[in-house]
Amino acid sequence: MATASSLGLSVDDAIVLQDSNRLTLRLLPCDVLARVAPVAHQAAQVEVELAQRLAGAGCPVAVLDPRVEPRVHERDGFTVTLWTYYAPVTPREIPPADYADALQRLHASMRALDVPAPRFTDRVEHARRLVADRDRTPELADADRRLLGDTLRSLRRAIDERGAPEQLLHGEPHPGNVLSTENGLLFMDLETCCRGPVEFDLAHAPEEVARHCPGVDRDLLRECRILVLAMITTWRWDRDDQLPDGRRLAAEWLGRIRAALTEDRDRS
Repeated sequence: MATASSLGLSVDDAIVLQDSNRLTLRLLPCDVLARVAPVAHQAAQVEVELAQRLAGAGCPVAVLDPRVEPRVHERDGFTVTLWTYYAPVTPREIPPADYADALQRLHASMRALDVPAPRFTDRVEHARRLVADRDRTPELADADRRLLGDTLRSLRRAIDERGAPEQLLHGEPHPGNVLSTENGLLFMDLETCCRGPVEFDLAHAPEEVARHCPGVDRDLLRECRILVLAMITTWRWDRDDQLPDGRRLAAEWLGRIRAALTEDRDRS
């Protein structure tokens, strides 16, 4: 609130929209979306720069608030970025065809951008390091640790060996990062942008979405879905993870990974 006020915005209330590894707030009455993270979380500057490039290229992405300078603000050991607040429209559930259309338009615009970004495998390696670090994941049982480590390693290799075309991706275009607005569907949370096959992005979306995307490699998509599930399961075992109900989700997702791998073995 102090950061926004110092920039000339009128603020006397803050509504918490999301309280997880990063805090998302709606500031009133100026109606700005503020995203707050520890300074050690270094992705804010990259996200701001990328949002400007993508918006300029016509990508369906959320934009920074136009009333203040588009940059990262630092205060009391935290970074603050200020975004346009989009009032949600009903229905909240996104039709799969609309979801697919927005994601394909995002990918088409991203293909035309020359933006430095890590490869998706960097995130896989980060997950592998977490699995191997018992201090960072002390509650992870040995059998589950082996399952996650083996899955991350084998699927990364299998996806690499396919040699599929790669491009700039959103990185995590799951429903929580898609806004239904009066301007249509918009993607937010660009800090996870990376390079990889489009199937890696599709793996984050509901299964019905891929049915509306022509040219998808179904086998590659299945591998990416299991890989992504192993990655997000690993994040939940991080001792510093603050996602509400994270441990329960982690246990549930371990069961889904085992079921998917068993199905793959039975099919082969």
